[in-house]
Amino acid sequence: MQRLPKLAVVLVLVGGVGAMVWNLLAPGGSGAIVQVKVPELSALAEQGRQAFDKNCAQCHGLNAAGTDKGPPFVHAIYNPGHHEDQAFFHAVRQGVRQHHWPFGDMPAQPLVSDQEIAWIVRYVRELQDANGITYQAHQM
Repeated sequence: MQRLPKLAVVLVLVGGVGAMVWNLLAPGGSGAIVQVKVPELSALAEQGRQAFDKNCAQCHGLNAAGTDKGPPFVHAIYNPGHHEDQAFFHAVRQGVRQHHWPFGDMPAQPLVSDQEIAWIVRYVRELQDANGITYQAHQM
């Protein structure tokens, strides 16, 4: 009798993972990991959107919603209390070892200028704010 509930839980989990993978990889799907509400952007954030689309969206998705190649930045883990603005500069300049997500290491992006990084950070922060992601003190 105990096996049936455990089996049911396993089947539900496998079905949920299967549905998520299908949504990410299905033809015509957006590939987005999260749904993102896009606000009216400031002029600097609009420049950031353009720089993000040119340099980052291939892996991190349109509107920073993530893809099967890279995580979404519109996610609580990237709130300013856990990943401050300087972390984005470091990631672009030095690359980042895989630590929160199973996408592998991010290589450095030497062709992205400091000005573009600043605009990208502004864009990501405005997206986060519009989606309820605000500063939360990091706790270990």
